[in-house]
Amino acid sequence: MTRIGPELLEARLGHQFKDPELLERALTHSSLLPELRAEQLAGSVLQSQNNERLEFLGDSVLQLLASEYLLGAFPDWTEGQLSKSRARIVNAHSLQSAARRLGLGEYLRLGRGEEKTGGREKPAILADAFEAVVAAVYLDAGLEAARAMLERALFTQALEERGARIADSDRKSALQEFLQGRGQPPAQYRLKSESGPDHQKVFQVEVWVNGDRLARGEGSTKKEAEQRAAQSALALLDSNDAAKEMKG
Repeated sequence: MTRIGPELLEARLGHQFKDPELLERALTHSSLLPELRAEQLAGSVLQSQNNERLEFLGDSVLQLLASEYLLGAFPDWTEGQLSKSRARIVNAHSLQSAARRLGLGEYLRLGRGEEKTGGREKPAILADAFEAVVAAVYLDAGLEAARAMLERALFTQALEERGARIADSDRKSALQEFLQGRGQPPAQYRLKSESGPDHQKVFQVEVWVNGDRLARGEGSTKKEAEQRAAQSALALLDSNDAAKEMKG
């Protein structure tokens, strides 16, 4: 199988490997090893040198650095908000999307069976390979190199593409936590109006607590309108608390 040289991939990663074998291992799928052994192109040591162990390590490095990144990007978020947003950034869909942006599929070392069944495009294989590459960068040059690679290949892109949704994604949960902490019943969301043609709907939702309407929000979906209503309600409640503290 003709393979593309690693220089372009290293440029995309923003990291030149001191130990190129780490990158090769990160791109080696388990399906290739039986064929290598059968062709007597590898010794017994290669049996453990597919990317599965690197994938295991890469998952931990990714979780750590994603947590660190979100703490810096959103200093006012609760633990619950951080956890949910980290899950959105490092889920399989986000990882395989990052792998596609890097073109990892072009560099994968696959067995003939996986090659024939489109392994270079399989989301699970791409996501696993991305985690393995994260570990390879970490082992090659340490945590700072892995951090820089992830900011370049995953984190910045995730916030650019989904930043507003990530930032607002837990407003309903945050409002629920706020109310629970003050012994209040959960908020209720009521659809106030729906307008516009089917391809350009505008929904208006109100949020009510204890029989009082706190706020309203608009969006192109009901869910988006609810999130914006919750965000407005939180801003109102926070300002009310601040006013009470000033009076006190």
